[in-house]
Amino acid sequence: MGALKAMKPTHSIEIKELLRFADRKFRSERSTYLFQEGMEAEELYIVLSGKVQISKITSDGRELSLRICGENDICGELTLFTSNPKYLLSAKVLEEGEIAAIRKEVIETEIFQNSTLAFEFMKWMSDHFRKTQTKFRDLVLNGKRGALFSTLIRMTNSYGIHKPDGILIDLPLTNQDLANFCGTSRESTNRILSELKRDGLISIKKGKITIHDLEYLKLEIGCENCPAVYCSIE
Repeated sequence: MGALKAMKPTHSIEIKELLRFADRKFRSERSTYLFQEGMEAEELYIVLSGKVQISKITSDGRELSLRICGENDICGELTLFTSNPKYLLSAKVLEEGEIAAIRKEVIETEIFQNSTLAFEFMKWMSDHFRKTQTKFRDLVLNGKRGALFSTLIRMTNSYGIHKPDGILIDLPLTNQDLANFCGTSRESTNRILSELKRDGLISIKKGKITIHDLEYLKLEIGCENCPAVYCSIE
């Protein structure tokens, strides 16, 4: 069977239309930041290639990863239509690529003048908030173990490829990466992953996880089988 990739919300923001307003394009380098929370927000960004991780630093200094932006995704949008805006989150480059930057005031003016773009942007933001809401629901209600199971399920929807023995998550991940997505410690994540490997539910090779029993993960957290476009890590 083929890949499960590219299951994204069906919003129809015309990226080509937005790119007309881009002030600049640049190459992004791995482990650098497009922006960090607290910085003055002057631009939003369109990911043309590569991957960018959106995250938040918690009050106790831990990193909570919220989503991964890939091709044609937008980040920095939460600062639109606010006075003296500052970025609420951080955007770290996971995989080098090309980024387009649009000045905040330019896109705000265009949204005011272009009702079609405004409508599509509202639909896209609605999808985005719904995905974020369901993720926080899972993190709060299901505990550390359930948070990891939920994260793995979401990753199969975003990066899963069917293999004879299960679903390969085609994204290299360290245990710390997974812990950041779950809002928990690396030690807890290590322990739960070890239990899953021991029971033959997952395997890990070269940093990539294969899920051998996805239904088990879903049953353990009472998965509601939300559409994959909302149950994703993107």
